[in-house]
Amino acid sequence: MSINDNSSTVIKSPEQHQHGTSQWWRQEDWWSIILALILIGAAYIPFSQGGSLKWLATGPTKWTTLGQAGSDILHRLPALAGLYLVWAVLLTISSAIIGHDAKKFLGGFTVLFIVSVFIFELGAWASASRYNLEPPLLALILGLVVSNIWHIPDWLARGLRVEYFIKIGIILLGATLPLTLIAWAGPVAIGQAAIVSLVTFFAIFITGRYLGLDKRFAAVLGVGGAVCGVSAAIAVAGAIRAKREHASVAISLVIIWAIVSLLVLPFISRALGLSTGVAGAWIGTSEFADAAGIAAAQTYSDFAAHSAGAIQGQPDAAVQAFTLMKVIGRDIWIGIWAFALAIVATTWWRGDQDGAIAANVGAGEIWQRFPKFVLGFVLASLFVTWLSSHYSLPEFRTTVTPSFIAPITALRTWAFIFCFLSIGLSTRFSSLTSTGLRPFWAFTVGVFINVILGYLLSAHVFADFWNQLGAH
Repeated sequence: MSINDNSSTVIKSPEQHQHGTSQWWRQEDWWSIILALILIGAAYIPFSQGGSLKWLATGPTKWTTLGQAGSDILHRLPALAGLYLVWAVLLTISSAIIGHDAKKFLGGFTVLFIVSVFIFELGAWASASRYNLEPPLLALILGLVVSNIWHIPDWLARGLRVEYFIKIGIILLGATLPLTLIAWAGPVAIGQAAIVSLVTFFAIFITGRYLGLDKRFAAVLGVGGAVCGVSAAIAVAGAIRAKREHASVAISLVIIWAIVSLLVLPFISRALGLSTGVAGAWIGTSEFADAAGIAAAQTYSDFAAHSAGAIQGQPDAAVQAFTLMKVIGRDIWIGIWAFALAIVATTWWRGDQDGAIAANVGAGEIWQRFPKFVLGFVLASLFVTWLSSHYSLPEFRTTVTPSFIAPITALRTWAFIFCFLSIGLSTRFSSLTSTGLRPFWAFTVGVFINVILGYLLSAHVFADFWNQLGAH
């Protein structure tokens, strides 16, 4: 069996291009910022004129039969063709400037895009959504299967630009997380999210280190459990130059426990007699993925709607509390962890040796090694923060989210699909199992701490706040 043998390559952040740091225009980090800002600008221009880019940057609609899926693809063919041209032109030109073979990249990327279309469509299958099988995860699974059965030709491998796709996707992620969310969520939600994020991260990180895991691996696992699996693992893996399989393992564990939480938490909440606000906050504090969490919160809302008053609080309060805790309170920590750990990795965790520690690192070297694309994340977040400052939270959800945020979210999903399909196509199964059960046990420790701490904070420490939310 012949497959690629580069699965242990780190997800690089500080560009180490042979032309040196002075030629910034040949560095991948800077081009990821440029391309992402171009895409954000392309979404903002029509929005500022009362329109939207969602006619081009959109995802598939939910479907239950293959006929519906086929019709959806045919209906979106013009948009898909336009989207391909946008991605192909931007990525090929920038890759050529960086120093890659443009012709070979374009050939590989074309195949990557076509396969991604079907993966994105498969992710819209109703049953896939129910079990949180998001398109990036499906891309990873498909890529792993293909790469471990067939040989990946060189011309296709040239289009598997994992690091580039990750960086662009992370910056686009910043444009969906305005800092205004902190004010909208309120001090209780932000405080509870901060407690859980910090405690869960250090619980997983310390356990992972005790079990002998690499610092970077333990950090990716920690943030995946402390915030939001897919997005957080990708962002931090890129920021600290973790290995590709580290993000893959972390996301796999997140998905497993997200499904377990989806199936268990609503029923435990009902057995404990929790109000809708408290239950939604607990689910938001304990869940590891937005899709599974929303499903769990909606399940409890449905319980309340049909309980004839047995469950206290307004049914919608479960979803509202979940949104405050998870989508706003915890997800905002993606940028915080990425930025903080990037500083730690560039000043303290020097090199790829597990025990190597940086000593007497000057400001110039820190800047040289710092992942510049993280600055792009901050810049994108600041831009959408400025934009959101002109709206109230309800106005933001009804006006900005569908017309401006939704197209960027779709573009981000495309970038993540490219990334995870590329990871799968260049990874051995052996690389995912080489660490044994240690990552599982480290992450599972964090799961139990997360669930118990989330319950105590939601049902006891801040119960008055969440019960009041459910009373309106």
